Amino acid sequence: MGNVRAKKHLGQHFLNDKNAAQRIADALDTSLGFTQVLEVGPGMGVLSDFLLQKEEYETYLIDVDDESIEYLTDKYPQLGDRLIHGDFLKLDFSQYFGDKMAVIGNYPYNISSQILFKILEERDRVVQMAGMFQKEVAERCVAKPGSKEYGILSVFLQAYYDVEYLFTVKAGAFNPPPKVLSGVMRMTRNKVTDLGCNEALFWKVVKAGFNQRRKTLRNSLSGVIAKDKMSDNPLYELRAERLTVQDFVALTNEIANTK
Repeated sequence: MGNVRAKKHLGQHFLNDKNAAQRIADALDTSLGFTQVLEVGPGMGVLSDFLLQKEEYETYLIDVDDESIEYLTDKYPQLGDRLIHGDFLKLDFSQYFGDKMAVIGNYPYNISSQILFKILEERDRVVQMAGMFQKEVAERCVAKPGSKEYGILSVFLQAYYDVEYLFTVKAGAFNPPPKVLSGVMRMTRNKVTDLGCNEALFWKVVKAGFNQRRKTLRNSLSGVIAKDKMSDNPLYELRAERLTVQDFVALTNEIANTK
């Protein structure tokens, strides 16, 4: 069983720091009641080793890399169908998972935003997510209104999850070392089952606001609602980065009632 080569086009940087792997595995809160955990991009199984020691849940692994799958099949023959050869972004969760599960991983940095949006799509099933991203991405996810890091991802994730930055991992913990620092974060599904607005319109308003983030919402939202239909609501005079999730919900409801 040889080593797996890290492939640049897949954004692979294999974690080789066992202490960091243990801390990531321990970040999942099993009291939330999930019985299945999916690890994304296990590579050579450094994190998987710790996950498979846990008896509170069944661990599934998914990797798109042929070489990695071959290696993991030899390393963990007991997994059988729980080792999935495929693309996480195209995975049909209902084929494998019930109504409560968690996602974990040392995520490929080149598709980290897509991974987070995929988890958002499955938010009614994914009760918790933990794992490693580029530090800059993790900081964007936890950013608060008014900071330059606060953006589309911050709003969407914080609408449905409580997001926490846990710890930083230096480049030397990986092979090959990335050119950036890495950050481990955790997202736990909040109690919101309904945002209290038209969610499709909410997504549209948030995206339009941040797509022209230097403009006030009165200007950046003109493609969503005509300027002459906008009220004198002071939220329109702010930039998107100043608004909380609740502000965006309130503005979405106002726009829905105006159109």
